[in-house]
Amino acid sequence: MSTSSVDLARPAARARSRPPSPPRPRPGLRVVSPLALLILWQVASSAGVLPERLLASPATVADTAVALTADGTLGEAVAISLQRALIGFLIGAVAGLSLALLAGLSRPGESVVDPPMQMLRALPLFGLIPLFILWFGIGETPKVVLVAFGVLFPIYLNTYAGIRGVDARLAEVGQVLRLGRTALIRHIVLPGALPQTLVGLRQSLGIAWLALIVAEQINASTGLGFMINDAREFLRIDIVVVGLLVYAILGLATDALVRLLEGRALSWRRGLLGT
Repeated sequence: MSTSSVDLARPAARARSRPPSPPRPRPGLRVVSPLALLILWQVASSAGVLPERLLASPATVADTAVALTADGTLGEAVAISLQRALIGFLIGAVAGLSLALLAGLSRPGESVVDPPMQMLRALPLFGLIPLFILWFGIGETPKVVLVAFGVLFPIYLNTYAGIRGVDARLAEVGQVLRLGRTALIRHIVLPGALPQTLVGLRQSLGIAWLALIVAEQINASTGLGFMINDAREFLRIDIVVVGLLVYAILGLATDALVRLLEGRALSWRRGLLGT
């Protein structure tokens, strides 16, 4: 066999030795199971297996959602809840990122910041509600603070772990290239920690909505939580389900937004991993 034949055979052998890439998920298949559950729910309600007094049927929930949207109740509640979630999330995210950078990029900062953060994260989030009410009253402030407090720790922990987990060999490459400390942090440390930071961002969004649900059902006069709590008093299960579904939709929408951001910010990983 000639040398050229050997050279041509080697890439083919390497191609055969590569494991097959996993099949890409089809977006259409993701809606099959939710639709099946929705149909099953409606069938069970129509057959009387799920009484209306326990769980309203999908048809009833849809009619109620249309009515609440038409009279402006649902739109106003969603706008107020979104405002609270956004303000609390921004406060918690900025604080978490700042503290993680301070603790992750310097040993003195780690010694000062990390011990109290580890102590505070062990506190039960919802157990702080009475204390927040005593400190901040019963207005908007305790609701926003509760959301911010819930957002703070996932962002901090994941960003801190991402900074500390950056491969030391990359830092050595930066030193070989004679990068200063600022350039090293900007071009190597922060991009290396970004995947972990985005994971913390997704976790914090879930906790933000969970904290908001609880906060809005305590001494609230507006918002989705108030609408749900008020409907519970009058045994309006259909309105309760509408409110919970809106919370779920908002949570999925914000998570999808972060996933879109993640796909754009980490586009270099797809090429690196061959996906």
